[in-house]
Amino acid sequence: MAEKELPEPKRRNKTLSVADVLSGALDPVLKKRGFATRDIITHWRVIAPPPYDQTTMPDKLVWPRSAGHGHEGAVLYLRCGPGQALFVQHAAPEIAQTVNRYFGYHLINEVRLSAELFTPGSGAKVQKNRQPSQSDIAKVGTAVEKIEDTDLREALRVLGLALSGRSDKSR
Repeated sequence: MAEKELPEPKRRNKTLSVADVLSGALDPVLKKRGFATRDIITHWRVIAPPPYDQTTMPDKLVWPRSAGHGHEGAVLYLRCGPGQALFVQHAAPEIAQTVNRYFGYHLINEVRLSAELFTPGSGAKVQKNRQPSQSDIAKVGTAVEKIEDTDLREALRVLGLALSGRSDKSR
């Protein structure tokens, strides 16, 4: 009897974006949270009205249990920053209208607050500018002194000083 040969693995000889690769992993998680697509999460800063685009983020959508989904909208649960809960509750109808206007149909019927905390601006880190030491300046200066073009020499000097600061962080 001939041995069964394994099928050759499917090859992908093209580049893929990170979003496309991660969508297979993220979509089932988002569907458990009630989101059919990632649009409301990825475009929240565009969708939400100005003060709430920075202080809130969608947590989940809860759809009504009725058999026919008709014109009933979902309940959007929002995570909000500390001290913002009262303001978000007061502006809930405005937020729902803004989301519905963005999508062009009645998606959100009500906005409620989630019990999960949201820390605004967690992704924005302030970088500290480090002043290079005299030994770094001298080392980079000797490395680029033989370059004749002044613009290139200055650009390489700035790059060398920036890279010397990075190597100190990794040590």
